[in-house]
Amino acid sequence: MERSFAKEVALLKKGAGEVFEGEGILAITKALLQAGVSYVGGYQGAPVSHLMDVLADAKEILDELGIHFEPAANEAAAAAMLAASINYPMRGAAVWKSTVGTNVASDALSNLASAGVVGGALIVVGEDYGEGASIIQERTHAFAMKSTMWLMDPRPDHSRFVDLIEKGFELSEASNTPVIVEFRIRACHMHGRFIAKDNRKPSLSRNHPIESPSFDPGRICLPPHTYVQEKQKVEKRLPAALEFIRREKLNEVFAGTQNDVGIILQGGLYNTVLRALAQLGLADSFGTTPIPIYCLNVTYPLVPDELTAFCSGKRAVLVVEEGNPDYLEQAINALLRKADLQTTVVGKAVLPMAGEYTASVVLEGLARFLEGAVPKGLDLAAVGAAVERVRAAKEKAAGLLGAPVPKRPPGFCTGCPERPVFSAIKLVERELGKVHISADIGCHTFSTLEPFYLGNSVLGYGLGLSSSAGIAPSFGKRVVSVMGDGGFWHNGLTSGVTGAVFNDQDSVLVIMNNGYTSATGQQSIPSSTADGRKPRTTIETALMMMGIPWVKTVRTYSVGKMVKALKEAMTTTEKGLKVIVATAECQLARQRRLKPQIAKQLAAGKRVVRTRFGVDDEVCTGDHSCIRLSGCPSLTVKDNPDPLRQDPVAHVNNDCVGCGLCGEVADAAVLCPSFFRAEIVQNARLLDRALWHIRSRFIEVLQGNDAAAPAPAAAE
Repeated sequence: MERSFAKEVALLKKGAGEVFEGEGILAITKALLQAGVSYVGGYQGAPVSHLMDVLADAKEILDELGIHFEPAANEAAAAAMLAASINYPMRGAAVWKSTVGTNVASDALSNLASAGVVGGALIVVGEDYGEGASIIQERTHAFAMKSTMWLMDPRPDHSRFVDLIEKGFELSEASNTPVIVEFRIRACHMHGRFIAKDNRKPSLSRNHPIESPSFDPGRICLPPHTYVQEKQKVEKRLPAALEFIRREKLNEVFAGTQNDVGIILQGGLYNTVLRALAQLGLADSFGTTPIPIYCLNVTYPLVPDELTAFCSGKRAVLVVEEGNPDYLEQAINALLRKADLQTTVVGKAVLPMAGEYTASVVLEGLARFLEGAVPKGLDLAAVGAAVERVRAAKEKAAGLLGAPVPKRPPGFCTGCPERPVFSAIKLVERELGKVHISADIGCHTFSTLEPFYLGNSVLGYGLGLSSSAGIAPSFGKRVVSVMGDGGFWHNGLTSGVTGAVFNDQDSVLVIMNNGYTSATGQQSIPSSTADGRKPRTTIETALMMMGIPWVKTVRTYSVGKMVKALKEAMTTTEKGLKVIVATAECQLARQRRLKPQIAKQLAAGKRVVRTRFGVDDEVCTGDHSCIRLSGCPSLTVKDNPDPLRQDPVAHVNNDCVGCGLCGEVADAAVLCPSFFRAEIVQNARLLDRALWHIRSRFIEVLQGNDAAAPAPAAAE
């Protein structure tokens, strides 16, 4: 995994009255344990990947409590685990990144929501929205409304969202309905504290097994039961949910002194709004503000009487709702008009229709709202002056920079084993011409960016091959699909590969087998082999079982062999799907494993050899084709040492991990002989030093230089 929480999981053992202090992800995990959860399933994905990692590291604690934790093959499998709560009073939780994860889980969730639950069912989703998001910009809100599941958006405060997770289970049980709790990436990783409670052992678990099965035909999603279930959603479950939300005060009202205006906001945006109010001089460091705030920790369903009570007597309210469409603004308008309240509702008129609501964005919107509402006794001149101060500070910062900050798009890591594959594709295109490439979700999606610009479409995780189905028969040459090993096991095998075999698709599939679901932090998958793990199956075995005869496994860093395999796949007369399994371990995971080992060896005085690559300044012509075909962050340029040549030369900096791609590309492309490979020996032995002197002397003779070579450094 990207990060180990082995030390931090000790915090999960804290009992009643003790202070828990740590990251949001740890607090969420602690809340699940305090709530008496029986089982947790999930699929990794930002911003809740670390929640999966914490649970994996907390195996000892989970075993003691009898909690079952299962990393699922995909989000649909995780959602299907919640079926246990349909028939039995077991609290269960499922975890994944939304909205793409929710889309994958939609079949199971629709059935779960229709059948209803007797045990609390909580779905923890990472609301990956805004400029820091790694996915398409959508919201979970629409799905909650569509399937009639309750949606919580907790105020970012450790005490509050820990309490709301337990209340979420209670809400689910009180209304027999699954509950979604969404956490933004900042809430997941912010630090805070709260007073802990004892962890609760679930009444039903693997330590306390179910004695006999429960059968209720009314919970099967088939007619006529589905008709009854739909009526229960409206006639029974919704009223029960509204009563619980109202009684337990899940939403919060922060009363202010200004009685003619107010702010209604999603709970997750509370801190941002308070920060903006503070910048305007309308809030102190403790969150006290004269502007009344109605904080919606439950954004669906809205509680009509709470809403009307807050808006009654106010001329205008500002709705701070991130994303589009404006579900809350529309619903609030409808509820107020039904109650015959004429309070003006302002939202997207002063705030952006789409995009992340940062403090700067909210500050501008708040100022515009206040200037239009003209609250009694409020000094609008001071508000305007505060906005101008912020604008002036931003302009000053821009002036100090002197120019816009260069864009820094994401890219492959140094030494990434996937980069060589796209270098090989670029080389193949020189001979065979441009090819259509169906890309996929994962690290390899970076191939669509510079310097490769390879990948014509991205449709979903593990769907690279499926998205070739429409274009492949109509293209003048074979198309190439790309899929990661994580995507292969998530969805690619059952959809893309199965469909291509069944429909006799004549195309090429490249599977990036780097050993992990790397883009989410190097979590293990069925074919992982790291740390001595023996996989129960391999990608090649699965492909063979699907009846695919044309399968070649190629080491990714062997660019020449990869070029040869790609050419053969593109030009062979053999019909059907042709698969190249591009294999090499994720370089980040490899370095995380090797660096502690090397440090230990050096401390023990053992001999350590590291490989580095470099460029001979005198040989390099400054063509830079190596950079265009590699794109490695460690491959850059520097001034030419020859005063008669103007073009800068290629240069390998100290970030080099010795993967050898630059040299492989230079060799495969027949670019130039300027690359060299060097071995750096630390804790050198007598033989190493003797060989160094012999080689140095031999080079001096060849160069006609009799000057004595400097001895190697003592540390080498």
